[in-house]
Amino acid sequence: MKPLVYTRGQQLPALLEQRIVILDGAMGTMIQRLRLTEADYRGERFRDHSKDVKNNGELLSLTRPDVIRDIHEAYLAAGADIIETNTFGATRIAQDDYGLGDLAAEMNLASARIAREAADKFSKPGQPRFVAGALGPTPKTASISPDVNDPGARNVDFEALRAAYFEQVQALVQGGADLLLIETIFDTLNAKAALFAIDEYFEQSGERLPLVISGTVTDASGRILSGQTVTAFWYSVRHARPLAVGLNCALGAALMRPYLQELARAAPDTFISCYPNAGLPNPMSDTGFDETPDVTSRLLHEFAAEGLVNIVGGCCGTTPDHIGAITQALAPLPARALQRGPFYREAA
Repeated sequence: MKPLVYTRGQQLPALLEQRIVILDGAMGTMIQRLRLTEADYRGERFRDHSKDVKNNGELLSLTRPDVIRDIHEAYLAAGADIIETNTFGATRIAQDDYGLGDLAAEMNLASARIAREAADKFSKPGQPRFVAGALGPTPKTASISPDVNDPGARNVDFEALRAAYFEQVQALVQGGADLLLIETIFDTLNAKAALFAIDEYFEQSGERLPLVISGTVTDASGRILSGQTVTAFWYSVRHARPLAVGLNCALGAALMRPYLQELARAAPDTFISCYPNAGLPNPMSDTGFDETPDVTSRLLHEFAAEGLVNIVGGCCGTTPDHIGAITQALAPLPARALQRGPFYREAA
């Protein structure tokens, strides 16, 4: 198979063979800790907007870019090699809930530029920092009925998802993303719409960025919400030839191990990513989650010692302290070795 040649993020494949690469931690729960008000989210520009916008974290890229910049820089200072754009919910489909769907492209462009500036500020010779354009799952699913009394009902279709993701990808790349991360996948058909849009954009633009695809196992059955096992999920998306495939969110590291092991066996020639929640939710905790940095870093150290991972970070409830602890705990350990030469590598 002809190797993929990237127009951005060209350093990542070689870096992933050399060492474990650190991804940042949560954005949403970090924002929630600030206890911002409705007025903070609105800013002057949206002072008279007709709908409440509190907790629309992606809007802060337009109204409080300083908040998003500070979070990015805290993760970079803690040791993150890759930071995610503040765009998990920045599709037109998700923003329509706030009456802001028409601003989706602007949100993605602004978020990518904020992350790009932060990454460039912390990059230095021998330690480049990368920006991952984050594509979330949207609040609507193409595979699952929103009505328990009508299993065939759908509130979104493939074409609407494709169009929303295309708009998002275009803005993320224009804003300076080095790679694209389709994350927290609980409906594989939604992810396929994102992959279709990405491929369409690559073909039209001439750009090609590394892809990371990250699914979410939602319960102890070992399946994502739309019903696939981890292995079936991988076989559904492997055609996209991602740089890495992995798991994030949901169970936390303690319960994620068997599914990460399954994925590593199923994808021996692809890098593996893992960024779990800080354990299970706990409303009494400052972060809303149970695990302290030493616990999360110890669990991820065990994953690395077992030879399971190439990219490691944190999802909901993780903080710069978690990422700092993970960086230190994993520094002495080698990255997971690929069993066969990766087909994405550029020819020598």
